[in-house]
Order: sequence, then C-alpha cells, then structure tokens
Amino acid sequence: MNLEKKTVFITGAARGIGKAIALKFAEKGANIAFTHFGSNKEESESLEQMLSTFQVKAKGFHSDASNFLDTKRVVHDVLEQFGGIDVLINNAGIAKDNLLLRMTEEEWDTVLNVNLKSVFNTVQATIKTFLKQRQGSIINIASIVGIRGNAGQANYAASKAGIIGFTKSLALELGSRNIRANVIAPGFIATDMTNHLNSNQQEIWKKSIPLNRIGLPEEVANCALFLASDASSYITGQVIQVDGGMLT
Repeated sequence: MNLEKKTVFITGAARGIGKAIALKFAEKGANIAFTHFGSNKEESESLEQMLSTFQVKAKGFHSDASNFLDTKRVVHDVLEQFGGIDVLINNAGIAKDNLLLRMTEEEWDTVLNVNLKSVFNTVQATIKTFLKQRQGSIINIASIVGIRGNAGQANYAASKAGIIGFTKSLALELGSRNIRANVIAPGFIATDMTNHLNSNQQEIWKKSIPLNRIGLPEEVANCALFLASDASSYITGQVIQVDGGMLT
C-alpha cells in the first residue's frame, strides 16, 4: 500500500483521527496538504514538522471547511502548491450534543454545516481535478452513530448519516471515471471527543464492544490507507465500520 508521490488532502487533521491519517500516509510516501481551523495553529505547525521527517511535502492551511468559498480558495491553493490531488479525506467534524427537546437551531445548523456541508464543499471544489485525472479516491469519515443513531446526538447522527448517503451517490456518479468514494464509520475511538468521558462511562462503552477495548486513531488510519491505495481498487460506495464489532 505504497502512496509515494501521491498528494493527499485531509480536512481537520491537526489532531485525533485526521492527524493519525496524515502521519500514516506520510510514512507511506504521500505528500500531505491538510486544513486546520480555530486555535489549532500550533498543532498545525507541529504536525507539519512531524510530517517533514518522512521527507515528504507537507503544509497546513487555515480554512473553514463549512464555508463554500473558503473551501474553494484553499483547494485552489493546494492545487497550485502541490500540483494535484489524488486522495481527498473529509475528516473535519464537531459535536454539539443535546436532547432534541433542548437543542437550539444554532446547535443543529453548526453541526450540519461543519460535518456534512463541508463534505459537499470539498468534493465540489476537487471534482473537476479528479475528472481530468480520471482517477481518485474520496474517503469520508462518518460514524457508527450515523448508522444506529444515539440519544442526545440527533444533529450529529443526521450529519453522519447524510455523509453515507452522499458518498453512495458519489460512487454511482463517478465510478465510470475510475473515481472511488467510500465511508469509514469509526466506533468508540480514543480522541478529544471521547476523552472527556470519565472512566466509569468508558467502561460502560467497552462492555458493548466485542473486542473489549477503545479503538485507536491509528486503526482508523490503517483503514483509510487501504481505501486510498490500489489494494482497494475494486471497492467503492461502501461503509466500513472500524468499531471493534460494536454494531455486529
């Protein structure tokens, strides 16, 4: 699963799963362009330095993935500086949990815009490049919550379920041009989103996982590497659960 000289564009890669993907891909020889937003400048610069140790080209771009025009701008900059994009990974995401009865319009809109609209934005901005190349791999990070739902996460579940439907439609539209689109649906993974849970809450989650442990960001990255490489050349339109058997 060699990605030498391939250019990979990852949204939301300053930390967590996105960071693990960037490091795994750089290890395999890929040049990495990634986005960060908010107060992640120091984390972005640190990741750039870590990636450069693999002797690949790496650059972080400040960008709001939920903003259509800003996404077009950053994709233009990536294409100009890297010369192309071979793999697109949509990882940017947030959660604003609340029971539906108490959920505000802002909590709904923000999560849908960051998690789902951002995927539309990046694909719209990169699709002409993929079509000209007649090849490409699009990997969208969803969640098992988008498959099974979760109380208190109606906005998050809707956004992740939307990613699944969007990706399956992409696979049907773009397959004839040798462009593949797949979804990774992580389960309970050790990231900033899950680390706020206390040990008792984490133990409750573990009991529902056949492998009896929390997953690692690197394990999601391994799945992304497979879907980005030629090893998965006949796989498109699929949802791969990286959940330790949680939804089995």
